[in-house]
Formats: sequence, C-alpha cells, structure tokens
Amino acid sequence: MRGRRGNARGRPGLPGGGHRVVRSFCIDHYTICYGHIRNDHYRTPGGLRCPNSPCPRPPSPAPCAAARARGCCSHTAPAAASRPTTGRSSTGSPRSTASSASTTPAPATPPRSTRPLLLDDLADQLVSAATAEGLDTFAVLGYSLGTAVAVRAAARHPERVTALVLTAPVARPSARLRLHAELWRDLHASGAHVELARFLVPLALGASALEALSEDELDAVVRETARTLPPGSADHADLVTRIDVRQDLARVSVPTLVLSTTEDLLVSPDLHRATAAAIPAAEFAELPTGHLPFAENPDAWLDRITEFLNRRGATG
Repeated sequence: MRGRRGNARGRPGLPGGGHRVVRSFCIDHYTICYGHIRNDHYRTPGGLRCPNSPCPRPPSPAPCAAARARGCCSHTAPAAASRPTTGRSSTGSPRSTASSASTTPAPATPPRSTRPLLLDDLADQLVSAATAEGLDTFAVLGYSLGTAVAVRAAARHPERVTALVLTAPVARPSARLRLHAELWRDLHASGAHVELARFLVPLALGASALEALSEDELDAVVRETARTLPPGSADHADLVTRIDVRQDLARVSVPTLVLSTTEDLLVSPDLHRATAAAIPAAEFAELPTGHLPFAENPDAWLDRITEFLNRRGATG
C-alpha cells in the first residue's frame, strides 16, 4: 500500500498535490522521508522555515547572515504552510513552495542520547517515525551523514523504502573527512564554538558563495554559525568517524539518485562518486555548489529531486 495522500495543494506536477516530511533524527546531517504527511519541524534538530519564500534558512553551520544578505528575513519559529516544503536541514533548508505561512512555537528540543549514536538506531527511528504517521512506503532523502542513515534504512527496511535521494553522500569517511569530524567533535565538546564556526564555514560554503560575502557579512556568518550549533553536534561528528555502509550499498535495490556537490570541501566529490558507483543502477548528477546546495542553489537542488521522484514514481 502506498503512503496516504495529503489534501494540501503542493508544487505543480507532484503526485498527490505535494510532498511533506517526517522529522529528522540526525541533527546536523539528517535524513527525511518524502511522503504526504504533516510538516514536523524542530528548532534543533531540523531547519527553520522563513516566511519570505524562497529562503534558505540554515541554522548551522552555514549562516543565516548569508541568507539575510540575499534579502531573506531573520530566523523565525517553524512555520505551518499552506503548501509544504520538500525538505529541510539543520545546515539549511530548500526554498519553500508555500504561498503563505504562519509561525508556530517550536517544539522542545529532543533529549540527547546518553550513549554514542548508532546508525542502526537512527535508521530504525526514521522508519518508525514514518510508519507512525501512517506511511506504509516512502522515499527517503539523505544529506551528508544522513545519506548513511538513508542507505541503512533502505537495507534494513526494503519493504518500506521506495527510493533514495542522496546529497553529498559518504559511505565511509576518507582520512581527510575523519580528521575534520574529529576536530569538529572535539571543538564542540570543549565549548570552542566560535573557533568551530571559523573552521566549518569555509568548508561548508562553496568558494563562489564564500567570496561573495563582504567582511562584515562573513563575520556575521561566523557569529550566527557559532550561536546556532546544535547541542548534539559533537555526537553526530563522532558518528561520522565511525560510519561504514559500503556493504549496504550493493543491497540497495530501489531507484537512487546521487547528487554530487562539486565544490564540496567537507565531503569531497570522490566520496559521492564512490557511493554512486557501488549502488546498482544509481543515477548521478552534479550541482556546482559547496556542501550546502539548498542554501547556494536551492532551485537547482529541488528541481533535480522532484524531477527524479516524479519520473520514477517513487514518492511513497
């Protein structure tokens, strides 16, 4: 049975009138389910939606200041829209397809885990959240670390997952990424959030986006990034150092789109290509952005996703 349909109007051409999302479980780099269910945004984890549509709204690590410099408003509480967005991230959110929006109070931040995060747990929690919303089947969108969660969810729950979209994926960290994640983890755990922000911003933003900022804007970007780092950031950076879903990739049997961010200095394009090569019949497309395509070029990112899901008929 396919996922239940919503009655809100959505982006033209999407089956069932629009896609909604299930909440994420991986705070910094997260996974979402594509389906026809209610929006369920968190302050952390999750992206904040801007009522001035379209607006990339990145709590961390890329900055709201950069978005404001492009004419977007400041942070607001999560919004309930008449037309739902297609996705969100704690490092940014794609443009909203909402014709209007109203702000609502943000739910309380979920408690941090008392033990190291496990990929199996996150994958199972993601699927449980979708089924709790009444979805029997659904497509899953993973971003960065969330791509490993998405792949593991598809491997552990093949009867549920109908498609994967993996943006800036990593199956196993390279030595460079492992060192970056260890430093990220240790700086956050020590409380050195400004130093961590200065480290993350040039890795997260593509060169063209970074160089387009004035000195004042760049300073504001660093301050905002430091201010909005999620409490569980160190836990998720630690998980990056331990993930390995290479054996899962060959077991993926659903339509899969891999989106490679070609200016990515955090999760480098060679990791994207390796992921795509290991998944049978995976489609591969490139976006000329840094690690934050939903902030740097949200239209191109969203169009790639919706075209793939509509063409493959895999929205759940």
